[in-house]
Amino acid sequence: MLLELIVFLLLVVALALGWWMGRREKRRRLPPPGSLPQLSQDYFTGLNYLLNEQPDAAINTFVRALEVNSETIETHIALGNLFRSRGESDRAVRVHQNLFARPSLTKEQSERVQLELARDFMAAGLLDRAERLLIELVEQNGKLALESRLLLVDLFEREKEWYKAIHTLTNELFRHKPPLRRAAAHYACELAAESLQQRHFSAARKQLKQAFAFDSGCVRSTLLMAQLELYSGNPKAAIRLLLRIPEQDANYIPTMLQTLVDAYQQLNKPQELVETLEKLLERHPFTSVLLCLAETLCQQNQHQLALEKMDYHMRHQVSLRGVDYLIDLYLHQAAGAERTHLLTLHNLTQQLLSHKPEHQCQSCGFQSQQLYWQCPKCRQWGSIQPIKGVEGE
Repeated sequence: MLLELIVFLLLVVALALGWWMGRREKRRRLPPPGSLPQLSQDYFTGLNYLLNEQPDAAINTFVRALEVNSETIETHIALGNLFRSRGESDRAVRVHQNLFARPSLTKEQSERVQLELARDFMAAGLLDRAERLLIELVEQNGKLALESRLLLVDLFEREKEWYKAIHTLTNELFRHKPPLRRAAAHYACELAAESLQQRHFSAARKQLKQAFAFDSGCVRSTLLMAQLELYSGNPKAAIRLLLRIPEQDANYIPTMLQTLVDAYQQLNKPQELVETLEKLLERHPFTSVLLCLAETLCQQNQHQLALEKMDYHMRHQVSLRGVDYLIDLYLHQAAGAERTHLLTLHNLTQQLLSHKPEHQCQSCGFQSQQLYWQCPKCRQWGSIQPIKGVEGE
């Protein structure tokens, strides 16, 4: 509502300026007695709509009344932006296209309108038309080239055109927007993940090196490089890479556990896996690490030891997932009425867990059961992490 009020005020000022300039230029051509200039009639009609809480009708009246000249360009741009912010992209496009077609615009004004028109097309989902306008602005290398390039990167990201997004980035953009380095690393990771899926290992390695160059602290690139080494038959190299992740960001330890298990299985060294997990658990007492350790012990037929470790840790740092797994371990030893009671508890914990998200965006609070490297809500990269506490890690 504040934005609409500001735009209305701008419209009123522009109308007043236009009326005053018209009077100055046409002092000798006075209207017949008793008549009002058309501009004044539209002005008062628009105010009447506004006072009667009919903002759409007021805006339409002001648009008809407001002539395009050097004094009103900014008002028209602001009006188009207002339409876009209200979700009326088609109306924003009409306003800005009308401006863009004016031959009287200066080069700077034309570029400004072109940029806003590109934003309108993006809001309307017309990404191909927005792309053409933005590429033209970037090639012109005017005052808005940097802003246009940034919007073009965002457009390529929305289209999942990772190669184009990377090639659009420049050192100047990185200087003005340091968080773009993290995004660029994830663009390269997206390409590497596709290459890994297609078993194109050399391409994946090159793309992951590029990701490290963009952001040396990118956990995802470390995890993907470890998976690449594992697929290439180098489990020891994979383990070395995985053990860097706790130093990069301990919050992502749960995401590396399955690859760590796969690497030790490829080496056929289950006891070393147990030792590694115990060291991890000592420094980072996450529920996921504890469950992974207990599951590994059970696979080695050490059910009692697994139960003891679960029982000990649940007494010191309880979690719903841990309690659920502990009940499951007790079920293997229970019989009769005791087993019936444990099954009831197990069903209850399962029901509670089935509705609990496991991950949360640290930027906007979005929650999900699976890990997204880019938040679906706020579109931040690397902002979603496992939830901690009784209902999480």
